[in-house]
Amino acid sequence: MTEPSATALHLVHEHGRSLRVGYGATELLRYVYQPWDQQRESPRPYFHPVRTIGGDVVTLYRPHDHVWHKGIALSLPNVATAEGTQNFWGGPTYLRGQGYAQLDNNGSMRHTGFTALRAEPEMVGAVEELSWVTQAGETWFDERRAFAVTLLPEEAGVPAGWVLSFATEITNVSGVRIVFGSPTTEGRDNAGYGGLFWRGPRSFTGGTAYLPGRAGADDLMGARAPWMAFTGRHDEHDRDSTVVFVDAPENRGHPTQWFVRSEMFACLCPAPFFQTEVPVEPGAALALRYAVVVVDGDPGVDGAEKLADAGLATLTVLDSLAPRATPAENLAKGGA
Repeated sequence: MTEPSATALHLVHEHGRSLRVGYGATELLRYVYQPWDQQRESPRPYFHPVRTIGGDVVTLYRPHDHVWHKGIALSLPNVATAEGTQNFWGGPTYLRGQGYAQLDNNGSMRHTGFTALRAEPEMVGAVEELSWVTQAGETWFDERRAFAVTLLPEEAGVPAGWVLSFATEITNVSGVRIVFGSPTTEGRDNAGYGGLFWRGPRSFTGGTAYLPGRAGADDLMGARAPWMAFTGRHDEHDRDSTVVFVDAPENRGHPTQWFVRSEMFACLCPAPFFQTEVPVEPGAALALRYAVVVVDGDPGVDGAEKLADAGLATLTVLDSLAPRATPAENLAKGGA
């Protein structure tokens, strides 16, 4: 068996289960596209483990407090028609006037195939087709998802690291109007989660969040910014690692509101439906793009901004994998 190059990205496809992307001897991420989750956990693809180039894991899988949290995953808790709400997040659903209740409404995002897989020394990418299916078996959305792994360019002041560029285009095939929301749009304060959600390691509890010109933690909940970073410290060796999420300028509602916690656990989510419901008419699509930068160390506010700029620049790689469709692009910018 040929050893992977120490200076090149590489891909291993575990057919029928997952993709593994590595750099030299380090596995940077595993993308599980055929999960084995219980229905109550809303089975959907996820990235875990995610590692820095130095090999430190920066994601957590299925924590006992929220077993539906899976590394980095696209997850939506409140997806509703006039007939009721479906949950593509996992666990109980928050409804106005009722609070949280465990309902028979945990849908799944089902992998139907890859239309592209590319493995090059400087980029590994995939384009995937999925169907969003309710617990009752109804298909509400078809999704085209693309992601790419690239290395950060070698620039002054930018540490060694890599970027996960992620794009989704979600088309309503249900035949009825569907509304994306969150627990906050249902009346719960500061619970606008939903979107590309990251759950950090247990040791990242008490970590630091950064946005342009500011450092904080839970006090940044609901802030609007084009990017947000989170730095935490690992057990065993006391090293720091940082993830930086970047909201693409073409996304609906840019700059997004952020769902972030440092206590009781570390999590971060660019939340496009934080406090405003977004309707998607039959046949219409919603498109979103993000970059996730992963580095060893604590860059501070200024360094995090440089990383965000570098991450944003990498999003162009997605155009070679999955060019954007005009209707989805228009809806993402705020059309009906």
